[in-house]
Amino acid sequence: QIRLVQSGGGSVQTGGSLRLSCAASGYTYRSVYMAWFRQSPGKEREGVAAIDSYGATTVADSVQGRFTISQDNAKNTLYLQLNNLKPEDTAMYYCAADFGTGRYGIKRAYEYRYWGQGTQVTVSS
Repeated sequence: QIRLVQSGGGSVQTGGSLRLSCAASGYTYRSVYMAWFRQSPGKEREGVAAIDSYGATTVADSVQGRFTISQDNAKNTLYLQLNNLKPEDTAMYYCAADFGTGRYGIKRAYEYRYWGQGTQVTVSS
């Protein structure tokens, strides 16, 4: 079982930046793939970035050039750097993970069994 603990949300002005963190544990000896999702009230959960078991990354077109996903393997921590934030980026952000070995992009939400508690990102005009 993978345990995910998030931190780093907050409220910023348009054009500001934030870095979200997701500390993971419980997957020693097994490969995992991970991702960041976001969800606003009344909208479906949207995958914004992912990293596969080999460390290859994918970023959604909607945030390309502004968001960056990365990981620190020594700390077992996943990051999402959010730059040039816009009001439409306002959402609850979640990190997600599951066991698997392969070259994956952003999977559907149901393909990730383990989820962080979520952190709110609010961007004001």
